[in-house]
Amino acid sequence: MKIQTKRIYEKAANRDGHRVLVDRIWPRGVSKEDARLDDWNKDIAPSTELRKWFDHKEDRFPEFKKKYKKELSKQTEPLKEIASIAKEKQVTLLFGAKDENHNQAVVLKEYLENNF
Repeated sequence: MKIQTKRIYEKAANRDGHRVLVDRIWPRGVSKEDARLDDWNKDIAPSTELRKWFDHKEDRFPEFKKKYKKELSKQTEPLKEIASIAKEKQVTLLFGAKDENHNQAVVLKEYLENNF
């Protein structure tokens, strides 16, 4: 599968392929035109409760990862769709978090690569 992660604040590029926003809330300061999204699937983003609990605190990441994977296990259809696209062309999972290593896109990428 061809999957990468990228901050939505970085400039869109043709090599991004299919661009999917994986945040439940629209990122501040980004216009829909600049985002150049192919998809925004809020259902595969962490639940509001989980997002608020995690609060982008690195020490909570291991537990966040477990809880988010449990949520993802209930979203089979939208994940199958992304995996199918990723088998054909590049998919870029976009996120708004400042931490590029501890966020939902990283977990989602790993989940897709290991389960589809």
